[in-house]
Amino acid sequence: MDIFIKLSQFLLSLSLLIILHELGHFIPAKLFKTRVEKFYLFFDVKYSLIKKKIGETEYGIGWLPLGGYVKISGMIDESMDKEQMALPPQPWEFRSKPAWQRLIIMLGGVTVNFILAFIIYIGMAFAYGDTYIANEDLKDGLLVENKAMQNVGFKTGDRVVSVDGEKIVKFDNDLTMKVIMAKEVIIERNGTEQAIKMPNDFVDQLSKQEKSTLLDIRMPFVVGGVTPGSKNTALQPKDIVLALNNQPTKYFDQAKTVLESNKNKTITATVLRDEKEIKVPVIVSNDGKLGIGVGGLGMASLEKLGYYKISKQEFSLMESIPVGITKGKDQLVGYGKQLKMIFSPSTGAYKQVGGFKAIFDIFPNTWSWEVFWNITALLSIMLGVMNLLPIPALDGGHVMFLLYEIISGKKPSDKFLENAQMVGFVLLITLLLFANGNDIYKAIVGK
Repeated sequence: MDIFIKLSQFLLSLSLLIILHELGHFIPAKLFKTRVEKFYLFFDVKYSLIKKKIGETEYGIGWLPLGGYVKISGMIDESMDKEQMALPPQPWEFRSKPAWQRLIIMLGGVTVNFILAFIIYIGMAFAYGDTYIANEDLKDGLLVENKAMQNVGFKTGDRVVSVDGEKIVKFDNDLTMKVIMAKEVIIERNGTEQAIKMPNDFVDQLSKQEKSTLLDIRMPFVVGGVTPGSKNTALQPKDIVLALNNQPTKYFDQAKTVLESNKNKTITATVLRDEKEIKVPVIVSNDGKLGIGVGGLGMASLEKLGYYKISKQEFSLMESIPVGITKGKDQLVGYGKQLKMIFSPSTGAYKQVGGFKAIFDIFPNTWSWEVFWNITALLSIMLGVMNLLPIPALDGGHVMFLLYEIISGKKPSDKFLENAQMVGFVLLITLLLFANGNDIYKAIVGK
């Protein structure tokens, strides 16, 4: 069932993005009276799953879910229809239209992608508001268990003050990505601020460590359940361990430290049970464990117990517009920085480039519309930026040649464009194989 939910979200998001992107080409093409021969979700190599011709356009769904396309008459694209291009230009063909109209048609797809992302972020701000923990309320700092983070100087209990000069106001999901791409992070440790210089190849260092959360809030030690055969039957599910051996253990990481130093001993645990503090004996094994499962608490419970103050900000529709635009702008700039890292070999970020499996893995096993729309907006930005790359087989390649034509007044020959399209296609296939090959490699080595 979990895999079905994950797959459903993946296909729904991918289909939505492809259809809207292609509509971005289709609509201006029709407005400029350019014939569109095909409009397809997924590729129809050899055959289609569904197809129906309405007017001059065949609409369909292909069997190969690697994207989608619109086939515009008189355009040198992935169809490489040389027979059509060998005939005299017709008034309804792409090549017969003024350069400015062709430019608008080619920019339509990425324009829709960017607009869609901003609309989603505006809608999310209005529907869900903003729930976060103010950075100043993280009195005891963050949890840092990732080895790569520890190696560059981070420790549990640190509070991130600023990243590359940007003051951190709240703790949210964006903080981790900011730290990964940072050059310098200012942290507060034991009341004193200090700078941590991030290595240029930090992404590569991350890839060589076991996967774990880089920065997270510190959580209390909650008993999830007692493992069958465990001697610690005095503990009960939902107990919150407040102290071990008379040492305060407000957080689980503190409890682990105390247990490590009391292996093969019977010690006293102070637990919160039904809102009352009681003391129970616990036996620590020779590997520093209690033989219990660890549970968790929701944000509302954490706030009730005094661990964190949860801030909630709601927005009217008008207030949601600047909030959503700012969120979209930040994500766009952030993804641009990620691409810059990927194309800089010294960072090693290219080793983490993923294909369809990497995108599939982003989606959770449980259905959440808030998470779904957040991922879809980010993927829309990624699709828009990637399509703007000046590679001949992509929209950005066509735009590059059209801008040259508009500026110079000279149109590249059809033969040149055909050769460029082939080079771009080979480059795209290479990138696709590399990205999905990375997925396969990481699956094999387990990283």
